[in-house]
Amino acid sequence: MNSRDIAQLRLINQHLAAPQSGAAAAQLVRWMGCIQAQDYAMAKWAVGCRLPKATDAGVEADFNEGKILRTHVLRPTWHFVCPEDIRWMLKLSAPKIKALTRPYHQKLDIDYAILKKSKSLLTRALREHGRLTRPQLAEVLRKGKIATDETRLGHLLMDAELDAIICSAGRIGKQFAYGLLDLPPAGPSGKRDMSTEEAIVELARRYFPSRGPATVQDFAWWGGLTLTEARKGLDAVRAGLESEEVNGVEYWFTAPATPAPSDSTVRPSRPDGTYILPAFDEYTVAYKNRDDVLAPAHAATCFYGLKPIVVHNTRVVGMWQRAIKKGKVVVEIIPFEGGRPAPERALAAAVRKYEEFV
Repeated sequence: MNSRDIAQLRLINQHLAAPQSGAAAAQLVRWMGCIQAQDYAMAKWAVGCRLPKATDAGVEADFNEGKILRTHVLRPTWHFVCPEDIRWMLKLSAPKIKALTRPYHQKLDIDYAILKKSKSLLTRALREHGRLTRPQLAEVLRKGKIATDETRLGHLLMDAELDAIICSAGRIGKQFAYGLLDLPPAGPSGKRDMSTEEAIVELARRYFPSRGPATVQDFAWWGGLTLTEARKGLDAVRAGLESEEVNGVEYWFTAPATPAPSDSTVRPSRPDGTYILPAFDEYTVAYKNRDDVLAPAHAATCFYGLKPIVVHNTRVVGMWQRAIKKGKVVVEIIPFEGGRPAPERALAAAVRKYEEFV
């Protein structure tokens, strides 16, 4: 096994080269565990590029119906997560994320009393109204004599998310809305409780099949875990995994099954094909070390894979950006300077898939 083999298996296991025929957004998110989602438009494409016939409107509808939720788990950033998984992921993540945000709270003059009061105000307002947008919640807090510029508001809402009080409730127009977590869709039917140890094992059970081949260091980074915690999670699931040592580093994975698609019109992409992937895509962000897919010489150019990227023959070969011109989506490809760009025909096919999605 070499870096190319590693990257090819990742493309398959992440359902980029083998999209889930007939699957819905929630099934994909459940398979992945969660999908990074701070850039909402890009996060919808992160789902869409892994499903053969998804549309932006379809993913938006699933989000508005609560089939997928958006909250802060694993690390201090938003992720898409399924209702049945949100509570155990929050229980695992919240203490670590709160520790990371504490210095920011001090700078913003947010103390325990303010956090307690803000959560009381938010709970009361959402019990009365069902769901409210961010601007509406900001007004609730202002009327309660709590200052809320956009940064402060974000931290107050995040703290309520981490305490499993509020979660996403779709969008109202273009504004993100929030509701109470103890109400549907994440209410009684979503109350899947686990101990911390069980949650780490479940996280490992999601991570290595969907993102392998990966190292224990990759798992620790992605899950916001200590190496000790990550090793315990891996130890609990290693019997169901394969492993290969590459350049002195051990990678863990499951060999992908490749049945014929149930829909004969859907053809799996070649693992060495061409893809335009969103900002913060799991193809890069799910790994601490990204050298298997991204040359160190180009890493800083695309912010270590966090910008929208072009992948060809398993490697990140450039970036892309979209614009609206005369009412149409136009995609601009930006190859890395000195790199080998993807062939025009392959790029056109990748861009066409995105245009069909939006």
